[in-house]
Amino acid sequence: MSLSEVRSQIDAIDGRIVRLLAARQVLVKQAAAYKGDGDAVRAPDRRAAMMTRLRELAVTEGVAPEVVERVYTEMIDAFIDLELSEHARIGRP
Repeated sequence: MSLSEVRSQIDAIDGRIVRLLAARQVLVKQAAAYKGDGDAVRAPDRRAAMMTRLRELAVTEGVAPEVVERVYTEMIDAFIDLELSEHARIGRP
């Protein structure tokens, strides 16, 4: 396989990832309606449990757990910011 073909496959995967992020965003915005305040949005216990589960999944799938943790840390932070904005938009504290 050539570098061009490898890059083409990476681009295709990136497209799938962005579509999945779009689906996740819809659900995050919906979740905002169920949460009473910013602390419920941040949900540190849920976040810790997610990170544990994702690190275990990474090992099972043969992905470096450190990569999964870094990617999800950034993604979760971004979605928390989005959910807090949605919370403010719908009039939640």
